Amino acid sequence: MANLTVNEQVLKPFTLDVKPVLEKYLSRLHIDLSDYTFAANYIWLANSSGFYAIINKCFCLFVMTAGELTMILPPLGKKKYITDAMISCFTIMNENNSSPYYARIDYVQEAMVEEFAMYTDDAQSMFVMMDNYIVEKKLVDYIYLVDSLIYLRGNSYHTKRTEINKFKKSYPDCVVEELDSSKHKDEIILLFNKWVTDRVKYMPSEEAENFLEGIHQERIAVKQMIKNYNELSLIGLVIYINGELKGFTVGEKINEDTASVIIEKTDFEILGCAQFIFREFSKILKEHYRVTYINVGDDMGFENLRKVKMSYRPFKLVPKYTIYQK
Repeated sequence: MANLTVNEQVLKPFTLDVKPVLEKYLSRLHIDLSDYTFAANYIWLANSSGFYAIINKCFCLFVMTAGELTMILPPLGKKKYITDAMISCFTIMNENNSSPYYARIDYVQEAMVEEFAMYTDDAQSMFVMMDNYIVEKKLVDYIYLVDSLIYLRGNSYHTKRTEINKFKKSYPDCVVEELDSSKHKDEIILLFNKWVTDRVKYMPSEEAENFLEGIHQERIAVKQMIKNYNELSLIGLVIYINGELKGFTVGEKINEDTASVIIEKTDFEILGCAQFIFREFSKILKEHYRVTYINVGDDMGFENLRKVKMSYRPFKLVPKYTIYQK
């Protein structure tokens, strides 16, 4: 993929080679949102054109979709540089895009929104700033104490413990293995395809259309994850029942005390499998990364997924915002 030049600003392709560059900027921040890692963005940009540039001493990640540029993360850098970089990025997007309507910055953490709103102490300038932009709260990331997910103590986790115990009694010979991308890739794709079919079957009809629109992107993301599993420094588990792969899960470390679950799929027909593999993976994440918290991402706006994630009693919900132009 070639460079993209917009009004003399060169945007370079977002390739695997960019991993150490982005991670250098991320290492200076302490952000526990699941979107702020190289792997998460590289996997989900598999079906899009990602570009980056260093603007005002900040790492700026753009995505090109149908010829229109947006930002999949806010500029990453020291606090004093971020807002000016945001404004410069809007200028770049406007120069490229067919309409100012398309320009936006997604997955902005709360502290950056506050800094953007308080860009200047001059009240008149502040009014002009917020008169030109709209800040909209979007989804939230669900973050849990890792020990809560492992030990499932108390009445609030009674149902989870029961589901796991029933699963263990029903499938005493199940086998849990560390994910090997070469060994397990074909079976993972087969399970993913079955999961899609079953998910639509049990999904409320009003959600099914939106779900199917996004599933093509997720299928490509899963393939990208498998293809570059080792290069992305991921960790995962698979579970076998009667010789068939019935679940897989993949995660990574976000910061010093937080790991994330990037993707998890299990066979709907195996009751308790999802709860069982989630607890086993929580143990691995704690052992492997020595973390205190696990971030399982957002609910993508699906009510059923929100209920599932809330049922695990999150330690905190971390909001994510989008900044638009008026």
